[in-house]
Order: sequence, then C-alpha cells, then structure tokens
Amino acid sequence: MDHSPPTTTTVRIHGIDTQVERRGAGETTILLLHGSDGGDSLADLQQALSREARCLLPRHPGFGGTAAPVWLDNVADLANFYLELIEREGLKKVHLVGVDLGGWIAAEMAVRHSAALASLTLVSALGIHVKDVPVVDVFLRTDEQLIGDTFHSQALAERLAQAPRSGEQDEIAIKNKEVTARLTWQPRGHDPHLAKWLHRIGVPTLVVWGAQDRILPPAYGEAWAAQVPGAKLVTLADCGHAPQIEKPVELASAIEQFTSSARSLA
Repeated sequence: MDHSPPTTTTVRIHGIDTQVERRGAGETTILLLHGSDGGDSLADLQQALSREARCLLPRHPGFGGTAAPVWLDNVADLANFYLELIEREGLKKVHLVGVDLGGWIAAEMAVRHSAALASLTLVSALGIHVKDVPVVDVFLRTDEQLIGDTFHSQALAERLAQAPRSGEQDEIAIKNKEVTARLTWQPRGHDPHLAKWLHRIGVPTLVVWGAQDRILPPAYGEAWAAQVPGAKLVTLADCGHAPQIEKPVELASAIEQFTSSARSLA
C-alpha cells in the first residue's frame, strides 16, 4: 500500500479552482467523489484503493471552506462539472466511485455520459426515493443525533462525537451543511427525474450498502441495484451509513474486486 501522503493539485474548471488529491499510480484510474461531510472521511478509503490504482479525490465546489460558485444550483451541476474534469484531465476508462452525495453525483454523470467510464460504484448513495421506506431527515437532527444515526457501532459514534474539533473544522462543517442543503433540500435528498433515466447507465455497476443503515435503509440499496441494468449489490454486515469510516477495509476490498472484474471484461 502507498503510505506516502497524497499530492494536491489545482484544476481550473468552469471559472473556479478545485483541489484534487492524487495518490497511487498505475494504469487504473479511480475517481472518488465524497459525500456531504467532505473529503476527509475518505482518506482511509483513498489510501487503500491507491495500492493498485491511481486514485483522484477532488473537493466539490463549495465544500471544504470554499465559496460556492454562482452556477451551483443542483446536483446535476456537479455532475456536469466532473464530466468536464474528466475531459480536462484526459482520463479514460475511469472507475467512478461515489459515496453518499457523491454517489448521487456519480449516477447523474453515468446517466449523462458513460463513454469515459469503465465502471460505477455507488456507496450509500442519495439521489432516489423509495416509497413507504422511512428515512432520517438529516436536516432535522442535531450533530450528536446525526452521528448516532450514521453508525451501527455506537461505541464508534461516541468516540467520534467526543473527538476534539478546531474552530476551523466547525466552520467548514457548517458551510458543508449549507451547500448540501442548497443542493438537496427540496425534494429531500433525491431527484424525482433521475430514476426514470437510470436505464441509460451502460457500465458495470456496484452498489454497496450497510446492513444497518438507518439514514437510508437497505431498501434503498436494493432499489438502486434493481433500477441500474445489471447492477450488483453488496451488503456490509454490522455497518451503518458510512462504510468508508466504519468498514473501510471491507469496502475497499469490495471495490477492488469489482473494478478488477470490470477490467477483465473490458
């Protein structure tokens, strides 16, 4: 595994500068899209995936303390932004991995243009609605409640809730929530028009879900797998909504096995 720190470069796209963390090397390229909590939660996953691949982790416009661009109105804007990033970087046969909000972005990208993609992985992805399945409204929960909702292991939740945080970290977290609300407030956490176009996704697709996800219950993972043609569903035991934190080794293994099989089919 590559234990060296990632390098960070700045890429200018659609009038703004965005930072991209890069780790690993090789012919395989993984584009990793973070969730509403920002890119830091994907550090362990990025390191694990970079042992056999070049793994790129960009920071979404408006996240990580950056100002939201005037053109950022919805998740589709971020999908188009990252399709431009792929073009600008000259990336080919990209293995696209999206977590939480990043999964929604990744699905929107694959619906629009799959030509540059080798595979798609959706982890605890927002973006669709499943009728009569209760979910947690994250905007109505306190920070402490939301941490408890996110993880199956309450010992882990308590440890994270008690971890010291700087004023800068708190400010970034507040701004991340503000931008997330701007993108997902109404309707909550999904695009009612996305599901009817999921049949356009023409690359091998993996859906990964925590068996004890309370924020988006496993029925959501089943719905994604049922609506994306040929999608494979992997359920992680003893895991909530954030497998990248709660089960990073198991998540990385599932992604690596899937991308390896997708490469063999290419």
